[in-house]
Amino acid sequence: MTLVDDVTGAGVAGADSASGGSDALAQRLLRSTARQSYDPEVDLDWSAPPVPGLWWMQPERISLYGTPMWKGLSEEQRITLSKHEVASIASVGIWFEIVLMQILLRDAYSADPRSARTQFVLTEVGDETRHTVMFGRAIDAMGVPAYGPRPMPRRLARLGPLTLRGASAYAGILIGEEPVDRWQREAMRDERIQPLTRMVARIHVTEEARHVTFARDELEKAVRGLGRAKLRWHQAMTAQVAYVTMRSLVHPEVYAAVGLDPAEARRQALGNESYRETIAWMGEKVMPVLEANGLVAERDHKVWRGSLLMR
Repeated sequence: MTLVDDVTGAGVAGADSASGGSDALAQRLLRSTARQSYDPEVDLDWSAPPVPGLWWMQPERISLYGTPMWKGLSEEQRITLSKHEVASIASVGIWFEIVLMQILLRDAYSADPRSARTQFVLTEVGDETRHTVMFGRAIDAMGVPAYGPRPMPRRLARLGPLTLRGASAYAGILIGEEPVDRWQREAMRDERIQPLTRMVARIHVTEEARHVTFARDELEKAVRGLGRAKLRWHQAMTAQVAYVTMRSLVHPEVYAAVGLDPAEARRQALGNESYRETIAWMGEKVMPVLEANGLVAERDHKVWRGSLLMR
């Protein structure tokens, strides 16, 4: 059994908490961290040149795949677009990880540093720090911009560490981690894709599996005993996080890199059935978890459909 299988299987979050413990789960995750973690500085060959003719992400997952604009691009332009689009996703990952680290550090601020749970929270912050550096170096190696989110989502996210607490905090963490995790699991096995993208995905998938396990357990505990008003607040916040996060993955300026009008390209992408299916596919693991924990309210379905995670 691989580490990823082991950790993902462990997630079955309720088992440890039901038998007494956050610390029992945290201790197991700490042991998993000790068994296998990566140092991107030494585990990636940053000097290796790109392989000519390979994609930077799965072509079928590119936002414009199959649209009239896509059909008008040459093969070289399509590969170039794949590089800019994966760089956009990676730079949004950096943005998200920085917000996540603030949430986790706030969690640890008043917690008992002797507990395994606190130690795993801080260990996760260390993992995420390495991931953000890895994503930044990968974008630099590609020679493209670090697009990040557009200005409005960036401003809104400043409120995240202040407003996301308990259930909505860990639901938000899962929304940021699980859809990209599914996309990366597919990418890391695809031999059409550049080795750099595949190895970055493999490192991230391996270490994020522990984080997903922890967040699922925290979410399950956080929703217990919530009154109607508090649950409603967390439902609304979770839906907004989903909308902002998923709509931010591809910055419109990536399309300008291949000579396309950003506004028209974004319009075609958001209306593209292939891309809408991709985002829904990315969310197939996280949506049942959120629904099972009561965080997907019918009154928020319009927002959820706007996020493309719900059809």
